[in-house]
Amino acid sequence: MHPNSSRGRAWIITPALTPQRFATAQNSGAGVALVDVEDSVATSDKQLARTTAQQFFARTDAPCTLGIRMNSPLTLDGAKDLVAMAAYTAKPDLILVPKTESARDIELVASVLDTDGYTPDIWALIETPRAFDKLPAILKAPRLGGVVFGSADYAATVRCGLGWDTLAYPRFALVNAATAAGIPAIDAPVYALDTPDALRREAVKAKQLGFYGKGAVHPRQAAVINEVFWPTAEELADARAIVAAGEKSGNGVTTVNGQMVGTPFFAAARALVAEADGTP
Repeated sequence: MHPNSSRGRAWIITPALTPQRFATAQNSGAGVALVDVEDSVATSDKQLARTTAQQFFARTDAPCTLGIRMNSPLTLDGAKDLVAMAAYTAKPDLILVPKTESARDIELVASVLDTDGYTPDIWALIETPRAFDKLPAILKAPRLGGVVFGSADYAATVRCGLGWDTLAYPRFALVNAATAAGIPAIDAPVYALDTPDALRREAVKAKQLGFYGKGAVHPRQAAVINEVFWPTAEELADARAIVAAGEKSGNGVTTVNGQMVGTPFFAAARALVAEADGTP
C-alpha cells in the first residue's frame, strides 16, 4: 500500500510533546504525518507523550495519512505504547515500528492492534546493521506495508558519517529488497534545515535510486520533496511517448527519441503515466 499516493511523497514527523505543531505537520503537504513517541521523547515523559499523541488522531479531515512512530515493541515502553494505542478512540492509520530486526516485530504489533474493524498499515523502520542482514526475512512479514530507512541510528551504530556516499550500501540494499518484496521504501531525512539545495540534490538521488519518497524533519522540506518525486512535465511526456510506441509496436522493441525501448521500458512508463493520471 502506498499511503496517500498522490503528490505527497514526503513523510514528516513531529514530537508528541509539541501538540501546537500537530496541525502544521498535517498541513505541510506531506503524504504521511507521524507523531513521535520514540526518539524525541525522554523516558520520563513517555506516558505523557502517549496521552498527548491521541490529539494527533482526533482530526477527521486530515489531508494526509496520520501515523505514529512507537517505541520498539520489544521494549517495555513499546509494550505500553501498544496497550495505549489499542485504547485510543481515534486510532492511527499507520504504525512505524523502529529498530525492526525480524518479521516477528511486525507480527507482534499486528497481533495486538488488529481487530475486525481496525487493521493499521504497519511499516518497518530499518536502521540497524542486523536489520540489513535480515532484510529478506523481515520483508516476508504478511502485514508489512513498507520500509523506511533510518540513517541516523544506522550511522551511529556503524560510527560512520551521514553523507550520501557513505550510506550508499544500505540505501541500495533496502531499495532492492523492498522492490523484490513488492513494497515501497522511503528514504531518510536530511537533517540540515537551512540547505534546501542539499535536500533537493539528495531527494533527486533517492528518486533515481528507486525510493518512493523521503522523510522530512521540518514542514518546509515537504514541498521540495514532493516536487522532486512528482514526475516533471518532461518525464511525463517521455513516458507517454514510450507508452504510445509500445502500443504501436505491439510491445516489440522499438526506438523513442533515439533510445531503444522494450518491455521493461513500457512497463515503467505505463506505471508512471497511470500514477500521474490517478488510475489504478
